[in-house]
Parts: sequence; C-alpha cells; structure tokens
Amino acid sequence: MLASTRSGGTTTAPPQATVPTAAAVALPVSPAARVVRVLVSPWSRFSLLVALLAGAATAVLLFEPQRLLAHGWPPQLGGAAAALVFAVAYGLCTVAFVPRPLLNLAAGALFGSQLGLGAAVAGTVLGAGISFVLGRVLGQDALRPLLRGRLLKAADGQLSRHAFRSMLAVRLFPGVPFAAANYCAAVSRMGILPFLLATAIGTIPNTAAYAVAGARASAPTSPAFLIAMACIAVPALAGAVVAWRKRHRLRGR
Repeated sequence: MLASTRSGGTTTAPPQATVPTAAAVALPVSPAARVVRVLVSPWSRFSLLVALLAGAATAVLLFEPQRLLAHGWPPQLGGAAAALVFAVAYGLCTVAFVPRPLLNLAAGALFGSQLGLGAAVAGTVLGAGISFVLGRVLGQDALRPLLRGRLLKAADGQLSRHAFRSMLAVRLFPGVPFAAANYCAAVSRMGILPFLLATAIGTIPNTAAYAVAGARASAPTSPAFLIAMACIAVPALAGAVVAWRKRHRLRGR
C-alpha cells in the first residue's frame, strides 16, 4: 500500500508515475511495413494499372490475337462451346484495346448472326467488367482527387447519380471509345451492376449490325448486308455531326 504523508492535518498522496499512452509512444515502422505501404498506395496501384494495360496492348501488337479469332479458329470447336470460348477471348481482347468492330465482324463470320451476336455481347460485358474492376481497384483512389475542373465534376456527378441512364446513353451514342467509357465509369462512384446492365443493353444495336455484316460479308449485295452497313454508317455519321456541333459551340464560347 502507498503511504500517505500528513502535513497540518491534510493527507497528501505521493505523486504517481505517469503511464505513457499508446498515442504518445512512437513505435518504429519496420522496413517491410514501409514497403507494403508504398506498394498499396494509390499511385503505386495506378502505376500497376498502366503497366498492365501497356503490356496487354504490346502483346496485341506483337501477337495479333484478333487474327486468330477471325482466321485461325480451331476447327474442332463448334456450337455453343465455341461461342463461349470466343466470348472469353473477346473479353480479354477488349481489355487489351483490340477494336470491337473487328471482333464483332469476326463473331458474325464465325457463328452467324444470332449466335455471333450472343457471343459478342457476352464478350463485351466480360471485357467491360474486367476493365471496370481494374480501374476501380487500381485507379480510382489516385484519379478521383484530380477531378477538379467544372466539366470533370459535372461528368462525374452525372455518372455517379444516374449510373444506368448515363451509361446506357454512352453505349448507345456512337463514337465514344469503349475503353475510355469503362475507366471513366470505374473512377466515378457508379455501381458495377448498373454499369454491366447498361453495357449489355446499350451495345446490342451496334453489335448486331456488325454481326449481321460479318455473317453476310460473302454476299455484299444482299439486303441484310446493306441494311447492316446502313445501321453502322448512319449512327456514326450522326454522332460525328453532333460531336462537331458541340465542339463548335464550345469554341464559340
């Protein structure tokens, strides 16, 4: 027991030792913890994303897997199994920036209009989902603080608040780069489910036109081929006119 000291009838307790709190103690950080902290930092993850995409694009340029899809398809694969394998390859190729029109034409040429359309849409959704997850996990934390401009904030707010409607409009509007839309959606606060649903619905018209054109490419004078080409050309022309007018108005301001 602690002894008390009496002085003039007053009992005075001896001073007690101050116990340092956990916040006051600066614990040393191990080198391994510092390395882990650097590796999981936003800009380190963003650098990894850039490296992955650059490697994928380089692999496409060197090996040209899109030619395998169109000309070197294994003859032993056929039917639904072949369409499933094609969809997986399609999705991976879109992540590596292979142009979707080429893949859509290949889908129609290999599987016909209906099965080719299904394989192409499935591959589109798969590729968009992979890109979205990569952008959300590796790029969102680094890029969101850069959304400072008025137009960037407005676009981010539109995508975040009206996810399905905004992404559906982006997919239906011709000329919007597929990969750019995927990563812009990933940086926003859009959920993945409305993103994937809008992608699946919004890409059907354009994908169907390319699939029919690929399936009927051997008969370029057939009505189906001509209608498909018109469905490709007219929206593209309309999109170019709208983009030109928007740009002209912005310059006028």
